[in-house]
Amino acid sequence: MSLFLDDLKAGQRFETASRTVTEAEIIAFAKEFDPQYYHIDPVAAQKSAFGGLIASGFHTLSLSMRLFFDLDLWPKSVIASPGMENVKWLKPMRPGDTIRAAAEVVEVRVSSSKPDRGVVIMDHPCWNQNDEMILTLRCVHMLRRRPDAMPDRPEG
Repeated sequence: MSLFLDDLKAGQRFETASRTVTEAEIIAFAKEFDPQYYHIDPVAAQKSAFGGLIASGFHTLSLSMRLFFDLDLWPKSVIASPGMENVKWLKPMRPGDTIRAAAEVVEVRVSSSKPDRGVVIMDHPCWNQNDEMILTLRCVHMLRRRPDAMPDRPEG
């Protein structure tokens, strides 16, 4: 599939595959990027407010984005992402959790200064195996328009 900005409309929804996270993955990610004791030490984590080892929120966010990009929706049109907002970690991701995510189109806007591109704003919820929402965020994705959808430009 290779979607362009012109192929998207508010209300469209895409569902990802699922992936199970291991204790070793949680610890490895945290040692590299977020070395707090409740992410890297299963024994010490038992005494934390979480009652056990949990993944870094950044790990949860990264994995949910990986699942989304594995959908390979727009390999020919993606430009970049100018940002995210409203990132909320609602429940921790734990060893053995199987997570999945979705992406719902909220808004599609053609750029007024560069009509060959625009942005799609998407909500990206993520759930665990118990259908508990563990993460929500809104992301802006910058995409190219279909070449055949471009308005004719006067020569000059």
